[in-house]
Amino acid sequence: MDLSRFFSKSKSRSSAKHKKFGTFAGVFTPDVLTILGVIMYLRMGWVVGNAGFLGALVIILLAKSITLCTALSMSSITTNIKIGPGGAYSIISKSLGLEAGGSIGIPLYISQTLSASLYIIGFTASWQLIFPSHNYYLVASTAGVLLLTASYISAHFAMRIQFVILSIIGISLISFFFTKAPPVPQTELIGSFADAGFWKVFAIFFPAVTGIMAGANMSGDLKDPKKSIPLGTISSIGVTMLVYIGIAYLASRIATPEELRTNQMIMVDKAFWGPAVILGIMGATLSSALGSMLGAPRILQALAQQKTVPFHRFFAARTASGEPRNSILFSGFIIMAALLLGNLDFLAALITMFFLITYGMLNLVVFIQQSMKIISFRPTFKIPKIIPLFGAIGCFVIMLLINPLFSVVAIITIIGLYLWLEKQGLRSNWGDIRGGLLLAIAERASQIAKQFPKHQITWKPDLLVPIDNPMIWAGSLLFIKSITGRAGSIFAFTIKETEIEETHVALENLVEPLKNEKLRINCSVIEDSSFSHGAKLVIQTLKASSFQPNILFLTVGQDDESDHVLLQLMEQAVKYELGTLVLRQHPRMAFGMQKNINLWLRDRSPNWHLAVLIALQIQLNWDGKLNLITVTDKKDEVRKATNFLDRINDQARLPSSTDLLVMVGGFEESLEKAPRGDVNILGLGAEVDFDFIRRTAEISKSSCLFVQDSGNENVLV
Repeated sequence: MDLSRFFSKSKSRSSAKHKKFGTFAGVFTPDVLTILGVIMYLRMGWVVGNAGFLGALVIILLAKSITLCTALSMSSITTNIKIGPGGAYSIISKSLGLEAGGSIGIPLYISQTLSASLYIIGFTASWQLIFPSHNYYLVASTAGVLLLTASYISAHFAMRIQFVILSIIGISLISFFFTKAPPVPQTELIGSFADAGFWKVFAIFFPAVTGIMAGANMSGDLKDPKKSIPLGTISSIGVTMLVYIGIAYLASRIATPEELRTNQMIMVDKAFWGPAVILGIMGATLSSALGSMLGAPRILQALAQQKTVPFHRFFAARTASGEPRNSILFSGFIIMAALLLGNLDFLAALITMFFLITYGMLNLVVFIQQSMKIISFRPTFKIPKIIPLFGAIGCFVIMLLINPLFSVVAIITIIGLYLWLEKQGLRSNWGDIRGGLLLAIAERASQIAKQFPKHQITWKPDLLVPIDNPMIWAGSLLFIKSITGRAGSIFAFTIKETEIEETHVALENLVEPLKNEKLRINCSVIEDSSFSHGAKLVIQTLKASSFQPNILFLTVGQDDESDHVLLQLMEQAVKYELGTLVLRQHPRMAFGMQKNINLWLRDRSPNWHLAVLIALQIQLNWDGKLNLITVTDKKDEVRKATNFLDRINDQARLPSSTDLLVMVGGFEESLEKAPRGDVNILGLGAEVDFDFIRRTAEISKSSCLFVQDSGNENVLV
C-alpha cells in the first residue's frame, strides 16, 4: 500500500478558484467589529454609572472570561480536527453528530440572520438622531439592501468595507479618549446600582462581548482555520477588553454617575469631536450587520451540505468564486422581512440565548473529549479541563440570570430540533464521539451506542488476552497496562479442563493489582480440553457481546511448542476483524527503564496505523521518548525515507520530542545500530515467522512487540 495517498493535499476545484482569507481579514476584523458594537457606545456609560469603575471592571472581566473560555475551547478543538464550513456548527457536528450540530446550527443561523436585522434597526435609530424627519422604513430598507448587495458581490468586497468601518470606529474611539472634558471632583469606584442590581447590569452588558463567532463562521473561507481561528479570536478578545476597560475608566473620570445613568449619548457629548462618535455608532451597527450577513449564509450553506435543512441542494450551491449566493438571497429575504416588524425585542432576548447555548455546547464538547481520554483527541493547542468546564457552566448560569423564560424556550427548541433531525436518518462522512461517550458512561449505554455510526475517532485499546499460565504472566500483564492505561480495557482469560477453582483464584490474584489501580479489567476461566478451541469460542462469543475487543494480545515463548496455536488464533483475529499484538519479552532485559520506544515503519506498508496508536499509548503511559525509525538499503533513498517519516510525524501529530531516524543497511544490521529501546514496535509481515520474532528480540537486546492492523484503525483522525 502506498502511504503517500494518505498525505496528499488535494484541493477542491472551488477552493482553488477563489482566494481565501488570512487571520486579520478573516477572523480578527469581523470579531472586533462585532464585539465593538452599539452597546459600547450607548450602554457602557450606563453600566459605569450604576456599578462604578471597579464594579464595571468586574463585569467586563467576568463577561470576557466566559468568551475567553469559549475561544480557548474553540482554539483547542480546531487544532485537533479539520474544521469545515459553518464554524461552531462544524465543530459540534464532528464531535456530537449531525443531529446535535443541526439542532444548534439551525437556531444559530436564525440568530445570526435576525441579528443583522437588529443591528440595522440600531443603525436606523442612530441615523434618526441626526435626521429625525427621515422615514424609518426607508432608511432601514436602504441600509439593508446596500449591505446585502455588498455581501452578495463577494466576501472580499464586504471585507474591504469592514476595513473602512474599522477605521471609522478607531477614529471615534480616539476622539473619545482625547476628550477635553474636565475630570469630575470625585470618582465613584463602587457604584450604588441605582437603576438595577449587579446581575441585571451584567445581563445588559453581556451581549456586548458575544461576537467571537463572526470569524469562526467564515471557517470555510479561511486559508488556515487551525491557525487563524485561535490567533484571531483570542487577540480580538484581548484588544476589545482593553478598549472596554479604557472606556469605563475614562467615563468614570469625566462624568458623574447621574450623567452616565441618564445620558446614553454621553460618549458623543464628552468626545473631542462628537460627530466622529456618531459616525462610530453607525459604523459599529453596520459592521455588526455586515458580519452577520457574511456569517449566516455560510452557516446555512454548511447545514445544507449535510442535508440538515429542506431544499438542501439549493442552499448548498456555491458560485465558481466560492460565494453561497442562494443562501445569501434567502437570508436577505428573512432580514428584510424582519425589518418590517420594527420591534424585535422578543427575538433579541431569544437570539442571546441561542448564542449562549452555542458557546456552552462548544465548551461542553471539549470537556467531554478531555474527560474521555481518547487518543484521537490530541490538539496541538492544549488547555486545562477547568477552562471548558467553567465556560460551559458559566454560559448556562448566565442564560438563567438574563432571562429564565427564554432560556427554557431556547433549550426546548433545541431538544425538539434534535429529535426531529434524529428521525431524518442523517449520515455524515466523518465519525463522532457519541458511541464512545455512551460506552464510557455505563455498560447499559452500549445498546444506545450501537445506533450511532462507529468510527476510528473513538478508538481506544480494548485487549483480549489469552493466558496459558497465570503463574508466569505478571511481567506481560504490567506491560499491557502500559498499552491500555485508564482509557482502554482488558479481558483476560485462560483455558483449563481441571482445577477450575484454583486457576480462577490464580487469575484473580494476577489481575488484582490492575483492578486496584482502577483499570477496566475482567477475567474468566474457560473450561475446555483444547486451548486453541476454547480461545476461538471466546473470540466468537465476545464479538457479539456488549464488550467488543479490538485487539488480540499474544506472547511468544522461548521454544516453538505453542507456535501453531498462536498461528490459529491470529487467523481467528483476522477473520473477526481484530488487530493483533505479538509480544516477545526479552528474558533478561524485560522492559528496561520504561522510557524509550522505538517504532519501526516501512514506506508502502499496509501495517502501520495500529503500530503508531500503540506507540502513542505506551509513550503517554510511560511519559517516555518516541523514536520513529525506518530502514533503507540505498543511500540515495535517504531523503525519500526522511520525507516519509516527516509526513508521518506531521499528519499523526506525534509528540514534539519524537526523533526521526533513517537507518541505512540491512534490517538486522540496523536493529543492532539503532538507539537503545526499552521496547521495539514492528509490523508483522504477510507470513508470520516466529523464529524471526525471537531473533529480533535477541539482536535488539530488548522486548519486541509485533503489530498487525485489523483495518479499522486510523491514526490520522
